[in-house]
Amino acid sequence: MYTICLVEDEIDLSNLVKLYLEKAGYKVICFTKGNDAINYIGCKVDLWILDIMLGDDINGYDIIGAIRKVDENVPVIFTSARDQELDKILGLELGSDDYITKPYSSKELVLRVNNIIKRVYKCEDVKQIDYDIYKVDIEKRIAYRETKILNLTTLEFDLLLLFLNNIGKGFSRDEILQQVWGVDYFGTDRVVDDLVRRLRKKMPKLKISTIYGYGYRLS
Repeated sequence: MYTICLVEDEIDLSNLVKLYLEKAGYKVICFTKGNDAINYIGCKVDLWILDIMLGDDINGYDIIGAIRKVDENVPVIFTSARDQELDKILGLELGSDDYITKPYSSKELVLRVNNIIKRVYKCEDVKQIDYDIYKVDIEKRIAYRETKILNLTTLEFDLLLLFLNNIGKGFSRDEILQQVWGVDYFGTDRVVDDLVRRLRKKMPKLKISTIYGYGYRLS
């Protein structure tokens, strides 16, 4: 799993971007202050997303300068509310890989992240996940019990992928709602319990644990 550091002082935007990146299979570490981000430099990070203008006396340019003293190759994406040609040029001169202007689509940002990760790390997409007696073909969106195809709905398959990409992580019902149904869903979280029940019935070898009063975890 690739680790992304997101440095963004708009908390609502940071939470939304984090949600989309995690749904895409990334581990995301968020900072709202430049000093905190600089102190984290040296830890394992596969890509940085830096807002240029932050709330403290450290800006995105300062952070990339500190990053490049330690790692010349880790990719960096700049974000900014200013659409200035000089900002883009300066960002590229400092060693950024991309620049995206606010307001931006979280989905577009994820696509840019995916493209950079593939280019920099020349990674092969994971096309199959094995779990116990199950095989999950991500590209075809088909789950197998040994050689038998399991008839999963779209939501059941999305929930299965969420669990398989985050084995051992506990998810609240609200988090599952947001990542499977989407942030625009407005309804009771009881649909989560029903979806888990259906997935358990179709794939009984999945070790889905109930975290009482909170949500679920795949072991």
